[in-house]
Amino acid sequence: MPENANPDDLQKLLGLLFQSHPWHGLSIGPQAPGVVTVYIELVPADTVKYEIDKRSGILKLDRPQRYSSLSPEPYGFIPRTLCGDTVAAFAAQHSGRTGLKGDRDPLDVCVLTERAINHGGVVVRARPIGGLRMFDGAEVDDKIIAVLESDPTYENWTELEHCPPVLIDRIQHYFLTYKDMPGSTGQKVELAGVYGAETAREVIARSQVDYRAKYGDLERTLDKALAMFDAGDE
Repeated sequence: MPENANPDDLQKLLGLLFQSHPWHGLSIGPQAPGVVTVYIELVPADTVKYEIDKRSGILKLDRPQRYSSLSPEPYGFIPRTLCGDTVAAFAAQHSGRTGLKGDRDPLDVCVLTERAINHGGVVVRARPIGGLRMFDGAEVDDKIIAVLESDPTYENWTELEHCPPVLIDRIQHYFLTYKDMPGSTGQKVELAGVYGAETAREVIARSQVDYRAKYGDLERTLDKALAMFDAGDE
């Protein structure tokens, strides 16, 4: 690589030539965990469940919704997070459960907003105000609840307790039933409690630790790649 080459210029060039992977390529945001980037996969109008294809980063159809229950709010995940061992240990500490493990997915977020978001595949900024501690068997599957940043209707909502109880009931019902299949017996998902904004920020911070443990620090990875180019020019 030429001596006068700027790593920032390379990053900008890659950003112009290629679309970022929503999980790995997008930044969580400089104000995280207080304000975070969210990639929206699903909106209330969707009658099929969309989710990111982890390998390609393309939004894919996961399955048709088998029941009439639809997501009450836009739903997606926080880039560069992972529900892993650190998140699971935190859930075990607060629930008294043992044998828990993370679901190995990015951290899920439900974004409250007055403004209609009409389709998935978009990126928003959101402010966490709480969360649902959920278990899928022995897997920890937290759902962070956030409000759309700068939404004038919800700008004063800083804690989960500021939400109308009926709205939280709807969100809880959706996440307790959205994995149910016709003819199945027993509830697949369990709600183990709710928590406020401070705990939500802690869960997000821990999910960043889990992500770096599995995938490394992407900035350092880029520096190493640039160093390899430098070595090749010698």
